[in-house]
Amino acid sequence: MIVKVFANLRQICGGVTVEVLPDGDRVIDVLDKMIEMFPELQDELFTSERTLLPFVHVYVNGRNIIHLDDLQTKVDEKDQFALFPPVAGG
Repeated sequence: MIVKVFANLRQICGGVTVEVLPDGDRVIDVLDKMIEMFPELQDELFTSERTLLPFVHVYVNGRNIIHLDDLQTKVDEKDQFALFPPVAGG
């Protein structure tokens, strides 16, 4: 699965996209594999309770997972997967 990353996540992941081969078919499986590949992502994405940090957004096929099944949302290899960290600006 190709994951599109934005902002400071691009520096951590080394580019605009990352190819991820998750061990399952849910959003959490994709994110877990990404953390395995890039351990620095852990603190950028999750709280100590393993929930997404506030203002971290995951989109599958253009829909925010909070409007789907959150981290349990099923994904397919062909889905468009985008990961946005908290971004400050003005």
